[in-house]
Amino acid sequence: MTENETQTKTGTQETNQIQVNPALHTLEAPRYSCALAGAYGTTLGIRGGIPILHSGAGCGIGQLFGTLYAGGQAAGGNEGGTSTPCSCLVEEHVIFGGENKLRNLIQSTTEIFNGELFVVISGCVPSLIGDDVDAIVNEFRDKVPIVHVKAPGFSGNSYEGYELFFEAVVDQLLTEKPKEKKLVNIFGVVPYNHVFWKGELPTVKKLLASIGVEANIIFTEEDGLSNIQRIPAAEYNVVLSPWNGHRVVKKLEEKFGTPFITFPGVPVGPKQTGEFLRTVAEKLDVPSDKVEEVIAREESWTYRYMEYPGDAIILVRPHSYFAVAADSSTAVSITKFLTNELGYLPDIVQITDNPSKEYHESIAREILDNLDSVIKPEVVFESDTYKIRKNLEDRPFQFLFSSSLEAPTAMEDFGALHVTAAFPVFNKSVLVHNYAGYDGGLRLIEDVVSTFVGPL
Repeated sequence: MTENETQTKTGTQETNQIQVNPALHTLEAPRYSCALAGAYGTTLGIRGGIPILHSGAGCGIGQLFGTLYAGGQAAGGNEGGTSTPCSCLVEEHVIFGGENKLRNLIQSTTEIFNGELFVVISGCVPSLIGDDVDAIVNEFRDKVPIVHVKAPGFSGNSYEGYELFFEAVVDQLLTEKPKEKKLVNIFGVVPYNHVFWKGELPTVKKLLASIGVEANIIFTEEDGLSNIQRIPAAEYNVVLSPWNGHRVVKKLEEKFGTPFITFPGVPVGPKQTGEFLRTVAEKLDVPSDKVEEVIAREESWTYRYMEYPGDAIILVRPHSYFAVAADSSTAVSITKFLTNELGYLPDIVQITDNPSKEYHESIAREILDNLDSVIKPEVVFESDTYKIRKNLEDRPFQFLFSSSLEAPTAMEDFGALHVTAAFPVFNKSVLVHNYAGYDGGLRLIEDVVSTFVGPL
């Protein structure tokens, strides 16, 4: 008998009663949604991608708030939000199945929507009752580009949905292509969950273009289907995450022989960006003198611009302690920039995107081993908002970089100035604002200094 199990007797009948502690099984306001949401958001990140949800109606409308609005107040456009095609399964379909309804939904969607890629995303109900979604989808493969992503919510969180989407694309859509020299694919940036994705990806593309490397960023650009179909042509795959996207690039390596390079996150500021460019250039045989010329030019003006807020930083908030609660990619990059470039002191870093435990040690080491400071932060892996807030109590930090959940009460609860830097972001609209590259480091400094200067 476990410690949570007790025995009771009713008359002469003995029964076992399981007492479950809800705190051990539930999360308060986790910083992500379910696997279906991840596949849904990834589909919407592709220009011309049309999600078709085979699920209950709430699974779709819930992501209007839980993914789109939470991703920097983003509307769903013509294909998302309340416009999302959905089979809206109810009790009847749980008993008798929803295959006919799905068939009719796909037929009507392909007739009404002018899409480039139709993505059927099956949720919890069809996965539990055994709808043969693959068979239904196969009926349409010779009519339109279509894939099926099996993404029941119980299979994982939003980041898992991103992986499931690309695994389905690799298995069902991609074919061998001739390799294109100096072409790379960018993986590991999850639309909406990485709230600055719309600005980060074009920035990464421009950075690589400056050294003669073409980046297929897949999201945000025209010709979404063509960008996806071009994935096998890349000379390398580049992952900008310490864990997310790794399964995808390993699968691409197995199927198409494409090697991959991994980075712990989107580079923020001159030091990380220079390292990023040098590493990619070395793998793709870009002449080092060309790369160093680009880096020297960019660093020259960037460091000059960093001098402008110097008085405000030194006179008002010098060498301040800071805390971070963000997804692993954002947490790593922001922590390294604030410590190594701004001279701030890391107090605690909480990783909120629930990476697999096999990655915990490498993520922690990426932070702890790459800080030019004798002050090392406590690194905590936590997804529960209540526990995240408890971990922030009674600490010396003066700045908090986290989601909008902490924004209203950061000063009252923790005595800290707040910068909204991670999902969910309900308190501002995020369009192209981002912290990637040389410009991005300057924007982060702007956001930090703007919390304490003024009002005169």
